Amino acid sequence: MKLRIRIFSIILIACTLAGTIVYARSGQSIFENRSLFPRTRTTVRLWYTDDSLTSYLQSKAVAYSENNQNVRIEPVLVSGLEYLEAINKASLTEDNYPDLFIITNDSLEKAYLAGLAMEITDGEDYLSTEMFPDAAINSVSYNGRYIAYPMYFETSSLVYNKTYLEEMAVANMQSEIDAAEGEAAQAEIDNSSEVSSSEASTEETSEEETSPEITQVMIEKEIANSLPLTISDILKFAESYNAPEQVEAVFKWDVTDIFYNYFFVGNYMNVGGKSGDDVSKIDIYNTDTISCMKIYQQLNQFFAIDADEIDYDKIVSDFIDGKIVFTVATTDILGKIKEAQDAGECPYEFAVADMPGLTADFGTRTMSVTDCIVVNGYTEHITEANAVARYLCNDNSGDIYTSAGKVAAHYGVKYDNNNIYTFVDVYNDSVPMPKTIETSNLWMELEIAFTKIWNGEDCNDTLKAVSESIMTQVTGEAYSEEHIPDPDDEAITAGLTEDSD
Repeated sequence: MKLRIRIFSIILIACTLAGTIVYARSGQSIFENRSLFPRTRTTVRLWYTDDSLTSYLQSKAVAYSENNQNVRIEPVLVSGLEYLEAINKASLTEDNYPDLFIITNDSLEKAYLAGLAMEITDGEDYLSTEMFPDAAINSVSYNGRYIAYPMYFETSSLVYNKTYLEEMAVANMQSEIDAAEGEAAQAEIDNSSEVSSSEASTEETSEEETSPEITQVMIEKEIANSLPLTISDILKFAESYNAPEQVEAVFKWDVTDIFYNYFFVGNYMNVGGKSGDDVSKIDIYNTDTISCMKIYQQLNQFFAIDADEIDYDKIVSDFIDGKIVFTVATTDILGKIKEAQDAGECPYEFAVADMPGLTADFGTRTMSVTDCIVVNGYTEHITEANAVARYLCNDNSGDIYTSAGKVAAHYGVKYDNNNIYTFVDVYNDSVPMPKTIETSNLWMELEIAFTKIWNGEDCNDTLKAVSESIMTQVTGEAYSEEHIPDPDDEAITAGLTEDSD
C-alpha cells in the first residue's frame, strides 16, 4: 500500500513539474485570472482626439467589459493633427488601427471616400426620430446611407441673465398692482365722498390684507412673456429696460465667429441640402440672405461691438459677471456658469431660450456640428464595432455631460440642468455643417464676409463674391453670379430703429 502511495506521489509531482514548465514557456502569468475554458476576447479599438472624453470613455469601457465577456473596448487618445491621414496609414499597415473612431460630421465625406467609413448596420431602423433629433440623423446621412453614429453635438442659442429678468418682472408686476390699487382707491373716493374716518381705516386694512401676492409662478410667466421673439424685440427691450449699474450691454455676442453669426442667414442659405452632401443644392446668394445681412449690418449702430477687440471667451466672462443681459453662446457656457457659481464668484441665475427671429418677416436657424462614431471600413470586427458604437450612443445616464461636458446627440438622457434640454431642442432644428469637400472653406469665407459687412461693406457685393468663390470650387471653372437687385432697405430694417413702435 505504501509503495502504491509513493508511486502515485511521484507521478503527481512529475505532472505538476511538467505543467509548470509548459506554462512557464507559454509566457503567461500564473497570476492571471483565467477560466477553466479560456476564451479569446475581441478588442474593439476606439480612437478619439478630445482629451476631455478620456475619463468618460474609460469608465464606459470598464462597464462594457464587466457585462460582456467576449468583447473589450480599448479607447486610444491620439493627436488631432492629420487625424484621418493617421487612421488611413494605420489601417493600411495594420498597425493597431482603430475599429471605431470619433470625428466631426463635416469630415464624413472625406472619410467615406477614403474607405474609412462604412454604412452602419440597420441604420434606417436605429436612427429613428423618436430617439435622435433631425439634425443628428441628417449629420450622419450621406448619399442616402447612414455612415456613422451621432454621439454628441455643439450648437448655439440665446442665453440670458434670469436674475435680471426676474427683478424686472417683479418690478413691473408691483407697478401694475400699485397702479390698480391706486385706481381702485380713487374710484372708492369718487363713489363715497362722505365716508367716516373709522370706515376709511377699516377699508384700508381690508385692502392691505387682500393685496395680491407676487408668486414664483407669476414671475416665471412674466419672464416667459418678456423673452424676445425677434432681435427687434431685444431692441425694444433695451429702450425700456432700467439696467442695473453693472450692466454694460443689453445684447452682445462674438461677431467675429461664424458659429455665433450663422443664425442670421441659416434659414435661407442652402449648402448641400438638409444632409449637407449634395453639391447640386447650393444657394448662398439670394434676396433673403442679402436682406438678412442688411439686418445684421444695421445692428452695428445699436450694439457697439468692436470686431477687433472681441472674442467668445471675453463675452462669456462679461456675461457671467453680470455685464451683459443677453448673448449667443454654445453649450459650454453652462459648465462655466456652474464653475463660477460653485466658486462663489457668480450671484446670478441664467437660462437658455430658443434663438429669436430677426424680425417678424425673417427667421433664424443656428449651425451645429455633431461628433460621430465611425465604423472603420478596414475593421475585421464589424458586428462588435457596431455594437460598441450603439452602446455608447444609447447611454442615457448623463455621464457624458457630467464627466466630459458634452451633450449627447440623442433623446432620453438624464440631465440635472433643464437648460440642456433647450439646447437639444435648438439642435433638433439646426443646420448641420455640410460634408462636401468642395465647400470645406465656406466657413472661413463667410467669417470674413460677416466681418466686412459688420464694418460697413456692401452686403450684396460681399455675398455675391462668396458665392462665386464657392461655386468656382464646386464646378471647377470660373463662376459668375447674375447680380440680384438690392432689396428695399426701409422695408427690411423696419422695427430696427430705436424709436420704432
